[in-house]
Formats: sequence, structure tokens, C-alpha cells
Amino acid sequence: MVLSQPRQALREMDLPTPTPGPGEVLVRVRACAVCRTDLHVIDGELTRAKVPLVPGHEIVGQIVERGRGAERFLTGGRVGIPWLGWTCGECGFCRSGRENLCDQARFTGYTLDGGYGEFAVADERFCFSLPEFYSDAEAAPLLCAGLIGYRSLVKAGDSSRIGLYGFGAAAHIIAQVARHQGREVYAFTRPGDEDTQQFARDLGAVWAGDSDQLPPEPLDAAILFAPVGRLLVQALRAVNKGGCVVCAGIHMSEIPAFPYELLWSERCVCSVANLTRRDGEEFLALAPSVPIRTAVQTFPLAATNEALSRLREGKLRGAAVLVPSAG
Repeated sequence: MVLSQPRQALREMDLPTPTPGPGEVLVRVRACAVCRTDLHVIDGELTRAKVPLVPGHEIVGQIVERGRGAERFLTGGRVGIPWLGWTCGECGFCRSGRENLCDQARFTGYTLDGGYGEFAVADERFCFSLPEFYSDAEAAPLLCAGLIGYRSLVKAGDSSRIGLYGFGAAAHIIAQVARHQGREVYAFTRPGDEDTQQFARDLGAVWAGDSDQLPPEPLDAAILFAPVGRLLVQALRAVNKGGCVVCAGIHMSEIPAFPYELLWSERCVCSVANLTRRDGEEFLALAPSVPIRTAVQTFPLAATNEALSRLREGKLRGAAVLVPSAG
């Protein structure tokens, strides 16, 4: 599926099978999860996308060909391809363990073609081995929803009571990690979304309610997965003195003005940008030990636009996953 221009529906298009370059692997895509970042790319809210573009950055695939010098994985092996597709390795960010901030970074499904197709090419240095515990479709959401959620949870520190604003693909994964770590989870959803609130309770949330409500207890930290600027202000109202609000998305609507009193008493706001390979290694080792169970709804590749629409409308339970072999 190809994006020809921003703000247009994706179109089916016959593309030649790509050829892996030096250090790259060609994979046959077996599953690719659908992420809200894909909507931001398609809607033109992220402005650096190459066009035409094959979106998708939560790819599970089988290696069918290796480029010259690619030796990390065997042909026939299963790998995961995440959002971070390449960094320079030489700048101050890369040399200090912050490759996620590299100014020259390239991103799968944004500045590099991604996984909404039958084949994808990736730099093998940025691919991950995947736990055998997960099927292809179950593993796909771990590669962004899980990784960004994990980095956000680390940013939240040792908070005992944590609020999750927007209970979709990322939150349903990280809620399980937080409960495994002994934290109390408070889930915030679109007002009136009782099905998702019950889903959160089923995953161990001690409370679930509308995003415009305050929780029954002050929070130690909150993570915003919903890209809605006004929720940052609401989250600041919900966190206790010294609490932290972590913005997990790559894009957010305008943040309204708010009184300094909400930020005072050493509350803080921070964002999470991209991921590092270390994040992936840590999280993918942790996932089967929890064990995290991903809730997925699968779609054939021809139904990509339907999957995106359901994500946009909040009509998914967990994550949507494209399966090219289906249908």
C-alpha cells in the first residue's frame, strides 16, 4: 500500500521487490502493526515523509535475502523492524547513547519505506530478534507501541500510581508491565467509552474513567498516549506534587495556556522521542517474562484503509495488525 501524497487514502500499487544493499536484509513481511504515527504521516502532520511512501514501522518478517556484509541474522530467520531505521553513529547524541535524537536519523515508514507491503528492506543493525513466545501478529505491536510505551514508563520514574491517557495499543501493553512491577494503573479514555474502560480493568487497572475526570487518588506520574494537547493540562491537574507528565506521541494538537500553579511544586513535563536499540533489547527481553499479552485485530493488506479508519475512530481493542498473506 502506497501513500502518493499526504492527506490521501493509501492505494494498492505493484512495486518491484526491493534489493538489499550492503549491510541490509530483505524480509518477506508476515505482519505489520498499524500505529497512530502512520495516521500523522498520512494526514501530513509529520512533514518530512518521502513520497511515494510505503508506510508501516512495526514489521515482523522473514529474511529472504542478505546484502553484502549482512551477517547478524541467518536467511530464513525471523526479525522485527522498528521505527528507528538508521543513525549516523558519529554525532554527540549517537556517541552518548542517545541515538534516538540523531539529527540525521532515518525512520521506517516515514523517511524509509516500511511494512505495508509484501517485502521490506532494513539495515540489519537496527533489526531485533523476537521472542519465540509471540506469533507474528502478536509480536508486531511490541515494535513501537511496546517500545515507546516502555521508554515512556522508564521516563515516569519509580511512580507507584501511574495514569495512562488514551488506552490503545501502547497503553494496553504498558499497563501490563506496570502491574508486573507492582504499580497501580489508572486508565483514561474518550468520555463514555465504557468498553475500553472495562478492557483496562480486565488488564489490572485499579480505576478507569473518562479523560476529563480526575482520578480518585493523586497520581505520581501520567503518560499521554492520546495526541490531544488539552489532556496535558488535565494530567497536570491529576498528578501530585513532584509528579511527572510524559508525552509519548510524536505529534500533539495545540496545548492550551494554563496557570503556572499547575506546574509549580516541582511537577514536570517531558516528551519521549523515538527509541534506541537498547530500549528494544531491554523491552523484548522483558516482554515474555511478564508475560505481556497483546490484543490484536488482524486485517488483510487490502483492508489497510479500513484498519486506519478504525484506529482514527477509536474502534479498536488493542492493536490493528496487517497480515499480507491474509485474504
